[in-house]
Amino acid sequence: MLKTIRRLLAVVFFAAITFLLLDVTGTAHRWLSWMAKMQFLPAVLAGNVVIIVILLVLTLLFGRIYCSVICPLGVMQDGIAWLGKRRKKNRYTYSPAKTIMRYVFFIVMVVAILAGLAAVVRLLAPYSAYGRIVTMLFQPLYALLNNLLASIAESVDSYAFYSVDVWFKSLYAFIVAVVTLVVIAVLSYRNGRTYCNTVCPVGTLLGLLSRFSVFRIRFDEDRCRKCGLCNRNCKSACIDYKTLTVDHSRCVVCGDCLDVCKHDAISYVAGNPFAALSVRSSADVSAGGDTVDSGKRSFLLSTGLLSVAALAQEKESMHGGLVVIEDKVIPNRQTPITPPGSQSARNMARKCTGCQLCVSECPNSVLRPNDDLLTFMQPVMSYERGYCRPECNRCSQVCPTGAIISVEHDEKASIQIGHAVWVKKNCLAADGVSCDNCARHCPTGAIEMVFLNEDDDESPMVPSVNEAACIGCGACEHLCPARPFSAMVVEGHEVHKII
Repeated sequence: MLKTIRRLLAVVFFAAITFLLLDVTGTAHRWLSWMAKMQFLPAVLAGNVVIIVILLVLTLLFGRIYCSVICPLGVMQDGIAWLGKRRKKNRYTYSPAKTIMRYVFFIVMVVAILAGLAAVVRLLAPYSAYGRIVTMLFQPLYALLNNLLASIAESVDSYAFYSVDVWFKSLYAFIVAVVTLVVIAVLSYRNGRTYCNTVCPVGTLLGLLSRFSVFRIRFDEDRCRKCGLCNRNCKSACIDYKTLTVDHSRCVVCGDCLDVCKHDAISYVAGNPFAALSVRSSADVSAGGDTVDSGKRSFLLSTGLLSVAALAQEKESMHGGLVVIEDKVIPNRQTPITPPGSQSARNMARKCTGCQLCVSECPNSVLRPNDDLLTFMQPVMSYERGYCRPECNRCSQVCPTGAIISVEHDEKASIQIGHAVWVKKNCLAADGVSCDNCARHCPTGAIEMVFLNEDDDESPMVPSVNEAACIGCGACEHLCPARPFSAMVVEGHEVHKII
């Protein structure tokens, strides 16, 4: 029954978070965005004390159920391991914990947060890894299926679905997503939870707490026949049936050992987590059989380090008959543009884990993963396929880390994320063509047409930007008819301002 309940909850969380990342309609975030905020590292970076306390209490009570129920990357590994188990049963074996390797990855994560090395954080964060896999690899397929259904529905005069733009957001993020999926899939298929118990820094931290959990797997020495079935079915490789010990820092409470034991020698029950019980963590058994009480010290040290680290830180459809319309080229911006609500480039770099949820949810195709080394996979704005509409605040509603704080519609229109710059050599109006597209479509009225030569009333009318009124939404850049380079280019601001 415990295993069934655990599986049902895991399927619910996994399906909901996956749908949240896949959704192309923008409706899922209204009901499911709280599940993204339940992820451990995003909650730490967001300073969400309530969520952090809930997850820590759950771990101290029940062990690492976060890893087997709430974390989508962990549930994905269980699914892949299940496929491997169907090929070959009783396939696992006990292995000692790779303690040094686990702490190296954990310390690297803490140092990266403290030093502002956001790219390292994004590579190691488990929820972000899963977000990249779904957004980069599976969302395009989901969008294509949506478009197929939209075409079928349209043929019978139904508009239950509508087509969405499918485009390639970032080659480098795609490569990272593919490599991540392949590595995790191979490890899970062959050895179960190797990634969780060797690489994942969240698993390492929660593993320290789970050593003192109230409920945990325990042996009944009188009933155990040492048949080894529990050992050969433990995908965390944490049960040593020869000594009747369990490494609770690696146990994710999957329930597989309870399921296969034929002698009722294993139970998941409450007890004194600090008592000298028959079931001791194998990591605590020294060569001479004496226990080493380093768990408290390690837990306090790791929790302190993580706490310090957290504190320190429309595509327009245009055609011209037989004329080929060139795609716009991304301009070489001096300062990247970060979304309204991110407050500053520093805040974005410090808190963003690169989960790609905001990229997935952007309805205007403005956000994409950055390819720059220092801000790798961090969302950046560009206006080749659309512009940041003042009435849209979806990215600020879904961000789980506080990298983009919630912004209301009326607030967004006054947040200056950048300013437009006129590039004369690209402007059609400067060549005498009658064009005022940028001025007509500017939502804040920051652009007006003036004489190119103020002393000559016969000179062409060209755009002039009032930087104090411009919010950097990109409407002028996106709708500029000049191609492939727009005559209006938005430069980002390091620190956003309210105007």
